[in-house]
Amino acid sequence: MRLLLLADTHVPTRARDLPSQVWDEVARADVVIHAGDWMDVTLLDALEERSRQLVACWGNNDGPLLRERLPEVARVTLDGVRVAVVHETGASTGRDNRMAAAYPDTDVLVFGHSHIPWDTTAPSGLRLLNPGSPTDRRRQPYCTYMTATIGDGVLRDVELHRLG
Repeated sequence: MRLLLLADTHVPTRARDLPSQVWDEVARADVVIHAGDWMDVTLLDALEERSRQLVACWGNNDGPLLRERLPEVARVTLDGVRVAVVHETGASTGRDNRMAAAYPDTDVLVFGHSHIPWDTTAPSGLRLLNPGSPTDRRRQPYCTYMTATIGDGVLRDVELHRLG
């Protein structure tokens, strides 16, 4: 099972649309995961239409229309891997242990907000992934997104992709 991980797309405020490379990944993915800060329902509609499966939450910049359609925390089990998706996780200091305590029944936590790519594993075994942003790099050198695979109950092949 191929995953595409996105966050902080900020369409249409930071970009008119997702980059074509990201849309190509949407077509290849079995599951698209989006960790919030959409800004407008238009992109949500497009991803729902073009994704085989979409797992997503709202972010702090998302208004009432998005919050009506998306949860604050999305949860799904994919081939035995328990995944939670949330926008904010607080400060980076102590994040791994704090999130392990907050999400004890989770194997993988996908989050956003900072626009800073993140890939760590807490002492509990919780894998924390932030794909960065494909449209708004802020102080990062590149816009980014992640792909991964899940097979036989194991998350594998996590890869950070740079854009432009």
